[in-house]
Amino acid sequence: MNSRPHGLSCREVRYSRHAFERMFQRGISPEVVGTLIQSGEIIASYPDDRPYPSYLMLGYHDGLPLHAVVAQDPAGRICQVVTVYRPDPELWDASFKTRKQT
Repeated sequence: MNSRPHGLSCREVRYSRHAFERMFQRGISPEVVGTLIQSGEIIASYPDDRPYPSYLMLGYHDGLPLHAVVAQDPAGRICQVVTVYRPDPELWDASFKTRKQT
């Protein structure tokens, strides 16, 4: 497997309404998500997503895995957080980088 880049370079980070709702429900702060975007690992990329390419990112907070889906406008380097969640160990492998086959 190829090594994946760490972090996205964002001039500005914005949050969708859905992302804010999920963050609030899950007790995840914007600071935690900001750190994930800066230093987390990109584990999947979706170059054909619209209106901008998006990325599934993995990071850890308080020893627990965290996933964020972030779309990035490459021209303006504005990042839009689409959603944030704690990956379910029943659905992801032990590294939380690969979804288990069902």
